[in-house]
Amino acid sequence: MNLPNKLTLARIMMVPLVVIVYLAIPETWAVIEPTSGLAIRDILAFIIFAAASFTDYLDGHIARSQNLITSFGKFADPIADKMLVNTLLILMVYSHQANVVAVLLMIARDLMVDGLRMLASQHGKVVSAGIYGKCKTVLQMFAILFLLLRNWPFALIHIPVATILLWCATFMSLYSGYVYFMKLKKYVFESI
Repeated sequence: MNLPNKLTLARIMMVPLVVIVYLAIPETWAVIEPTSGLAIRDILAFIIFAAASFTDYLDGHIARSQNLITSFGKFADPIADKMLVNTLLILMVYSHQANVVAVLLMIARDLMVDGLRMLASQHGKVVSAGIYGKCKTVLQMFAILFLLLRNWPFALIHIPVATILLWCATFMSLYSGYVYFMKLKKYVFESI
């Protein structure tokens, strides 16, 4: 178990922690910024999510720079990302901060890509995240960060940066799903 894999597991363990913080602390408790409704709960969830997101960057950087890329890492890293991102997106829909259609499209894409990965793995091929999938994850993480902050500071000047980022992430999610499908469709049609 090398350091990048330990960081991936740490990211997975942060998922229930951020859920507990977000659901256990009342939304209206200790509001810091009344215009946007930013409260202590949002700040704490933001800190946990930001730390978890940083482990995603860190584990990939360490794995590549120290040649510690493993099959476990290729398998577990995208799962950790999806657990973290999709959980937070669902929490954002639950708290009426994210558009449900955007979130459903991104989750549906993830399910499709996971199915494609499973088919590929049955043929002995481990599929690591491509550049578009990585861009999708980065956009999702930035969208979630601003959603957690209730679009602060942009809420003060009425620019919906969080929503714009969410829809950019949705577009990139769908595009990267299309790229994965085109790359792996031979396994789909082979199994018909």
